[in-house]
Amino acid sequence: MRFVTYQINKKQGAGVLDPSRQVVIDLGIQDLLQGIEQGDDFVRKAQSLLQQNGDGAATYPLDEVKLLAPIPRPRKNIFCLGKNYAEHAIEMGGAESIPKHPMVFSKAPTSVIAHEDEVLYDPEVTQEVDYEGELALVIGKKGRKISRDNAFDYIFGYTIINDVTARDLQQRHKQFLLGKSLDTFCPMGPWLVHKSELIDTSDLKIETKVNGEVRQSSSTRHFIFDIPEIIATISAGITLEPGDIISTGTPAGVGKGFNPPKLLKDGDVVEITVEGVGTLRNRVSVHTSS
Repeated sequence: MRFVTYQINKKQGAGVLDPSRQVVIDLGIQDLLQGIEQGDDFVRKAQSLLQQNGDGAATYPLDEVKLLAPIPRPRKNIFCLGKNYAEHAIEMGGAESIPKHPMVFSKAPTSVIAHEDEVLYDPEVTQEVDYEGELALVIGKKGRKISRDNAFDYIFGYTIINDVTARDLQQRHKQFLLGKSLDTFCPMGPWLVHKSELIDTSDLKIETKVNGEVRQSSSTRHFIFDIPEIIATISAGITLEPGDIISTGTPAGVGKGFNPPKLLKDGDVVEITVEGVGTLRNRVSVHTSS
């Protein structure tokens, strides 16, 4: 099942996508956070509506709704993995920079935008904007000290994140938060795929294109730290809650890794495709603050 948060005629709602008819079936709630918190009952309701072709519920053609980020305003910062592919670690800092333990940083909730929204950057703030295509997971139930063996039980589903990064801010401030958290620097979507559709995430192809040129092409089988290890590490001392988002890291091929660098510029279109999830697409635009 593919869950969406959408907008139509100034109304926001959450729905499930009927892929055969290309329609969104409304689930009677405003956003997916509410549904995720309801747990299995929410999933069963969505399954029932799909089986009944949305009978008794409002339905909208997919091409007539505006897709919002699956979770338009996360309640917490988004957990992100740094250097979780060896080749990316090497391109950014050499073999000695391959981490021995998961590197975890965060992005502010205010950085989230949707599929087809514009990534805006102010040249007075940053002049080195980069892309990072990533598989992200959304937590489905509360947990702490989650074991590797039980990790997948705590996942609701999967989406795509572009971990847009201001490389100059990252370098200047010697940490990740500011360079990762600028407004619009976290495109997410286009939907949230329930874990029942992605039972095996160990070898999903991930590809990033800029203006049609393939920049990143890899697979989740190249993770240094797999999903169970990521969840176990974060939850060791931090309580994970329904709706929490974890982005699993980006493969080699980021703009900063090329010689010379291939950083983003006004008008560029970034498309990230993750096997079994979909394609997240965003245009980059210069936006000068008043």
